[in-house]
Amino acid sequence: MGTGDTAVLRREASGPTRLSDAIYDSIVALIAQGDFALNSRMPSEAKLSEMFDASRPVVREALARLREDGVIVSRQGSGSYIRRQPDPAVLELAPVGSIADVQRCFEFRAGLEPIAAGLAALRWEAEDIDKIDACMAELERCVHNGIIGTDEDNRLHEAIAEATHNSYHSSIQRQLRQHILAGMNITRSLSLRRTQKRVQLVQDEHVAVVEAIRKRDADAASEHMRTHILNARRRMFEGVGP
Repeated sequence: MGTGDTAVLRREASGPTRLSDAIYDSIVALIAQGDFALNSRMPSEAKLSEMFDASRPVVREALARLREDGVIVSRQGSGSYIRRQPDPAVLELAPVGSIADVQRCFEFRAGLEPIAAGLAALRWEAEDIDKIDACMAELERCVHNGIIGTDEDNRLHEAIAEATHNSYHSSIQRQLRQHILAGMNITRSLSLRRTQKRVQLVQDEHVAVVEAIRKRDADAASEHMRTHILNARRRMFEGVGP
């Protein structure tokens, strides 16, 4: 990485973006572009610190998050290796300097939305199910017509939050809307670039959540929602490799 690249990284980190997040995003970009090859050994912490003009603790934090997200893997006594090479399209689809933020949003949603799905299963009223069914019908239309369906996907998740009849769940879902939409746009766009089977797989995950809610099976609704969000988080970094 040249001096100009480091300067850009620092500008991105000068606002609300943390330096460790900026380094995370830069490493993801290097891997996606093939500068750090799949299955190859990562440069040492000392080398990365030099590349990014950052302290080793900051680099270590970025690497820890890359491990959590399954992009790299550590081998005792050997260092870190590239485990997953994201589709380069991620770099086009993600807002500048936001890949780490999108992943943290998925992480937060994986804790919050399963609880909402479980509560929705216990508390829904007829109008809630009607709204959820309408959202599902719109999503089915998107799948059938090859439309990305980001807004439709988000409306379904907000309808489930509203079915909890807990204003905190619906309020938080609305407050996070732009962050959630950013992640949905990436993962749904990537799915459209693959096979129809992939698009249908995502839709089947929604169907499983909604059917569990309809049956008032709180445990199943919660588990299906958690699986769906964690799968979406993983799909963001699918590309070359496993």
